[in-house]
Amino acid sequence: MADEGLRPIIVKRIKKGGGGHHGGAWKIAYADFVTAMMAFFLLMWLLGSTTKGDLNGISEFFKTPLKVAMSGGSGSGDSSSVIQGGGTDLTRRTGQVKKGDMTPQKKTYDLRAAKALVEKEEQQRLQQLKQKMEQTIDSNPLLMKFKNQLLLDITSEGLRVQIVDEQNRPMFSLAKAELQPYTRIILQEIGKVLNEVPNKISISGHTDSTPYPTDTGYSNWELSSDRANASRRELMRGGMAENKIMRVVGLASAAHLDRKDPFNPVNRRISIIVMNKKTEEAVARDGIAAEQAPDDAPAATQTSAAAAPAVK
Repeated sequence: MADEGLRPIIVKRIKKGGGGHHGGAWKIAYADFVTAMMAFFLLMWLLGSTTKGDLNGISEFFKTPLKVAMSGGSGSGDSSSVIQGGGTDLTRRTGQVKKGDMTPQKKTYDLRAAKALVEKEEQQRLQQLKQKMEQTIDSNPLLMKFKNQLLLDITSEGLRVQIVDEQNRPMFSLAKAELQPYTRIILQEIGKVLNEVPNKISISGHTDSTPYPTDTGYSNWELSSDRANASRRELMRGGMAENKIMRVVGLASAAHLDRKDPFNPVNRRISIIVMNKKTEEAVARDGIAAEQAPDDAPAATQTSAAAAPAVK
């Protein structure tokens, strides 16, 4: 009866199967191994296809990343070209160029060709102005009557407009700087046309070699200068801007239009020059040189080829 109070102890053992080829633990390890190998071969391929410049850039970055960051750019191997990584050689044979190492390419300009182009354009503009003035003269009945007294030509200084005297039709009163009524009309009409171009204007007065008796010292030099200034004022009345005038001079009988006959009425004239850029610069340089001249320097004087003053 004593054995009836004891119960047997039963131990249950769970048998784990080996799994055989149905297990999956090894697959995880194999996948990790294959991934590592792929990364390794990819690294080898990248190193083999990378140029020397790229490798130096990568090396410099890992050696001194702070230096690269402070110098700018994403890496010391960056190219200054617009195509990143290409350097100056798009085939990547020479590798990248470190920023700041490339010599900046200087743009070269053909100054002579550029200057010739500007002069050509200016010459065309002056030629167009000449044609427009000729059309204005032909279409204006008031100017048409004086067509023979208006001479237009292109010179080395620019477009020259000359208003000359005729035997029975002088521009000014005898021996005075007083404009005749028809001369005022001519100058006013010319002033309207000249104001349409940006070029500066030069005005010079000329006389012939007719003797001029006087005891006051007033000579052909003063007369030609006064006539040039009278013409300037009339051009401005016609609408020409004052800042377009760059030079007003009196040349007396020093530069005859008809050199064979110094008494020819055509030598009494007003010459208006629409100056080209070269002439403007030359006149401006002369003005600067005159301003910079010392006070004790001798003043420049003009001399006439005529021995005696002239009546105009």
